[in-house]
Amino acid sequence: MRLGVFGLRTRPTRVLLSALGIAIGIAAMIAVVGISSSSQAALARVLDDLGTNLLQAVPGEDAAGETATLPADGVALLERRDDVEQAAGVGRVTGRNVYRTDLVPEAASGGITLDAVQGDLLEVLQGETVSGGWFAADDLPQVVLGSTAAATLGIGAVDADTRVWIGGRWVAVAGVLAPLPLAPELDSSALVPASGADAAFGFAGRPTRLYARADPTRVVEARDLLAATLDPVDPRRVQVSRPSDALAAQQATESSITALLLGVGGVALLVGGIGVANTMVITVLERRGEVGVRRALGARRRDIRRQFLVESLLLSLAGGAVGVALGCSVTAVFAATQGWPVVIPSWAAAGGLLATVVIGGVSGIHPAGRAARMAPTEALAT
Repeated sequence: MRLGVFGLRTRPTRVLLSALGIAIGIAAMIAVVGISSSSQAALARVLDDLGTNLLQAVPGEDAAGETATLPADGVALLERRDDVEQAAGVGRVTGRNVYRTDLVPEAASGGITLDAVQGDLLEVLQGETVSGGWFAADDLPQVVLGSTAAATLGIGAVDADTRVWIGGRWVAVAGVLAPLPLAPELDSSALVPASGADAAFGFAGRPTRLYARADPTRVVEARDLLAATLDPVDPRRVQVSRPSDALAAQQATESSITALLLGVGGVALLVGGIGVANTMVITVLERRGEVGVRRALGARRRDIRRQFLVESLLLSLAGGAVGVALGCSVTAVFAATQGWPVVIPSWAAAGGLLATVVIGGVSGIHPAGRAARMAPTEALAT
């Protein structure tokens, strides 16, 4: 061990560059695993906060291939079910765009939609306002803006004078919503209460999307029967989904990307291992005189082999330790900037160090064996 440490200390620059190759590979692998795990932990926390018992119903297609409609009393129908705790809905108001002022050209709608709210939508979606508040059912004309809609309109904070132009009239802005992870389609919407929206904006009265909070212990049952509740004649005309499934699919996609990035980190680690092997081969060639003297003084072949193998292992372990520390630091910084919990699996750190041991051993076997096979007279002659 002393000889191994001494051998590394005599060539600090070369050792530093070789260890850096190992460190980059290990840091890349630790950072990829850590960032992915932190992202998944953040997603799990969001799902725990919002719940996975939210169901969503939208119109499907009838036998003729035409888009079906949801019943006007869809919210009431869902609330009658004993496996549904809460229900709400939104209905698209067509032909009405939302503008910041009455001077904006009609074609410049910014993609903001107008939806009439039925039921306690904010409670069902477990949303919250970042500015202002929610409207009461009979507070017309008032509007609550989704996060994307508010950003498009340039509205950050809401006060008593904040208004938008809808359907040829000024409408007071009651509040701005925070992003809705389980209902992102509403982030670009302007929401008005359904009560009175027919007269004010021409709302037809039928919801275009329904949301239901099911009993957490009966989510599957409620999901299977929701379509039949809304359309007993032909349940296939109603499509029922679980928004949390989309987040789970997103998590699976991130896992695939993580596997790809781990492959990239593995390539970097392989390059680092080649650098270590190269360093050790050059070291053996440069130190043939030292090998000859040691052999002449009685060192056995296995002593020489162990010396150079230990140097290779120490070089890889030094790079691995630096790589683990660097990867953990990158993960912590990135997770902190995203507001995620910092999660670094212990197996990733342990696996990184184990990988360096394997790389060090494999990279050092050939150079160490070459040094051990060197005859003392041949070594001293150089």
